[in-house]
Amino acid sequence: MPIRLASLDMAGTTIDEGGAVYAVLRDSVEQATGLEVPDELLSSWSGTSKFEAIEGLLVALDRDPAAAPEIFRRFSLALERAYRDDPPVLLPGIAEAVHGLREAGVRVALQTGYAREVAQGLLDTVGWRVGDDIDALVTADDVPASRPAPFLIFATMSATRTTDVAEVLVAGDTVNDVQAGTNAGARYVVGVLTGAHTVAELGAARHTHLLPSVADLPALLAASGELPAAP
Repeated sequence: MPIRLASLDMAGTTIDEGGAVYAVLRDSVEQATGLEVPDELLSSWSGTSKFEAIEGLLVALDRDPAAAPEIFRRFSLALERAYRDDPPVLLPGIAEAVHGLREAGVRVALQTGYAREVAQGLLDTVGWRVGDDIDALVTADDVPASRPAPFLIFATMSATRTTDVAEVLVAGDTVNDVQAGTNAGARYVVGVLTGAHTVAELGAARHTHLLPSVADLPALLAASGELPAAP
């Protein structure tokens, strides 16, 4: 059974945004609470819904999570400014890899812990459009819970009419991305080393492959004989 859907994370996996999202997230919570957010704590929320991350950080810092909506509002404005000042770009080789996968009959969907407005802005910035360059975009606004829950992946399956998790490859740069792929039961769960977490961190989570980049996916699937047969 070939792979028919590549369900890919955005920031750090397909798009290089320089790590701004986590710098802004940390700064927003620290400004609101007056407390330092430790690296390990921040890392544990990498790849999740940014609103859920703010709530989780507040709880961990023994602060009232009711403050999350206002902190999230400030975070969103600050992230918009950061992306305007230093626009994100596609990671090297990603455009070619995604085009190659789609040409081979693999649908490509992006899924993210960002809100819809931020994710669409990222897509616009790198010049991609749903239908032309990718097959679907699913965001934290579209699911009841973000990673490591599997719902973002299931939503990309629904959006692309993919009916069997045995036909799905999931790739991401964080432990939560990898755990979500495992929780979804995807046949390929790939950690990539272009973003937030190291090979040691990703390797500690259940996975099928660790790769330098999503740019290596076409070669992996071709070598494994996992591409759909030509029509």
